[in-house]
Amino acid sequence: MKTILIKGGRVINPAEKFDAVADVLIEDGKIKEIGKNLSADGAEVYDATGKVVTPGLVDLHVHFREPGQEAKEDFLSGSQAAAAGGFTTVCTMPNTKPVVDTAALVRSLEQRAEDVAKVHVKIIGAVTKNQEGKELAELGDMIQAGAVAFSDDGHFDPTAKVLLNAYDYLHTFDKVIINHDEERSLCDEGVMNEGHRSAMLGLKGRPTVAEDIAVARDVMLAEYAGARVHVAHISSGRAVDIVRQAKQRGVRVTAEVTPQHLTMTDECVNLFDTSTKINPPLRTQKDCDALLEGLKDGTIDAIVTDHSPHAQEEKDREYIYAPSGFPGLETSLGIMLTDLWHTGHLDLPLIISKMSYEPAQALGLDAGTLEPGKAADITVIDPELEWTVDVKRFYTRGSHSPFVGRQLKGKAVLTLVDGEVVMKDGVVR
Repeated sequence: MKTILIKGGRVINPAEKFDAVADVLIEDGKIKEIGKNLSADGAEVYDATGKVVTPGLVDLHVHFREPGQEAKEDFLSGSQAAAAGGFTTVCTMPNTKPVVDTAALVRSLEQRAEDVAKVHVKIIGAVTKNQEGKELAELGDMIQAGAVAFSDDGHFDPTAKVLLNAYDYLHTFDKVIINHDEERSLCDEGVMNEGHRSAMLGLKGRPTVAEDIAVARDVMLAEYAGARVHVAHISSGRAVDIVRQAKQRGVRVTAEVTPQHLTMTDECVNLFDTSTKINPPLRTQKDCDALLEGLKDGTIDAIVTDHSPHAQEEKDREYIYAPSGFPGLETSLGIMLTDLWHTGHLDLPLIISKMSYEPAQALGLDAGTLEPGKAADITVIDPELEWTVDVKRFYTRGSHSPFVGRQLKGKAVLTLVDGEVVMKDGVVR
């Protein structure tokens, strides 16, 4: 394999709290050395002056739709979108058709990823059979097959006993359950946050208390079992408080948040634009502020995309009938830099940590660091690059995004996976 030398960039390595201008030398697909004034005979040199060099970004929550929903996305198009956005490792959710609830499916998807994916794709298995919340899936067999975590994402497991059984079982393997926390009885048929805006639009709402109750229950069950729990796409300020208090008690809980829940509110909901229909829904500015504080004080560990592409004909429907979600891999970093770093709300090292090192730690992945001897999964970011969100230039098959037409500042310009360039200047190879 060739030798690559990334010269003169601002290197941010959250694992070591390293933040300085330095060079990164890559040999045989691994990081050889990080330091000043490095050189190597015959190396391909990339000038990173004025740019930021970080661990490859890690996303714990994507929907690549395989198996069964390839018209929306597949491992090739999804991984191309990941590479374009600066991500080198992604974890794909199991709410597919069929649901990923067997070891055989985990193995087949791992092979599929190895054959076609541009980045590392990790498989998350279902907690219960067919995600019905009634009977545990093949958890042990899926772990042996390579599943990195378990989730009934898209569903709230209604039976506490079944979830407690899952915690007890997975505690033995030190594996994480990622919970979609929303008490269904409080939000069935709701399509946006319950509040003033939903009343004005005449839409049924999904109250924050539905999330709060679910988070409290699932955290308490994990505490009782001594197990690990990860709260998916947290959106409620009160839920952040619940997680914060649980961490203070020593509960093994982590949490994630999306850029859209950090930067958008229910005031953005427009009946004629279904891209804003997501689950959990966009909340209030008060919730956004609480989420930001949760990131700053360590309550929230990871920034994820919840990349959820749909076919165009599915989203081009009345708001109440359209599915929830939109593709986020290619806009996530740009939104974080534009709305939260350039505006002074968050420090750049914190954003990088929450998008690389900390998510990898939450699931125990060997990723998210710049360390000699480790795989050269690296992202180079131009923090000043101005660009316009244009779905015609997306690699994902999803075309509905609330960020379409926005002028953003900051973008990944180079993505390396195992020392190979998979994206350069926006073009995926």
